[in-house]
Amino acid sequence: MSTAGPLKSVDYEVFGRVQGVCFRMYTEDEARKIGVVGWVKNTSKGTVTGQVQGPEDKVNSMKSWLSEVGSPSSRIDRANFSNEKTISKLEYSNFSIRY
Repeated sequence: MSTAGPLKSVDYEVFGRVQGVCFRMYTEDEARKIGVVGWVKNTSKGTVTGQVQGPEDKVNSMKSWLSEVGSPSSRIDRANFSNEKTISKLEYSNFSIRY
């Protein structure tokens, strides 16, 4: 993977109608398309949470997707991003759905 600029890591939580709408599957597909690594999972309080890592521009693309697009039948109210930091190397080899 070519590293255009610094690698970033960010945690996210997406609020709205994001469970039971294939949100995790679409998130995994989108992450692989964009070229970021990390994970996604449903929480017990009806949100979707996870972490994204990769080159800054790709992480930003994924953040926009998580905030504004999501899966076709989802309804995103908002996405919170936290723990945004520069990392020296990726902590994951791919993007996965956690249970």
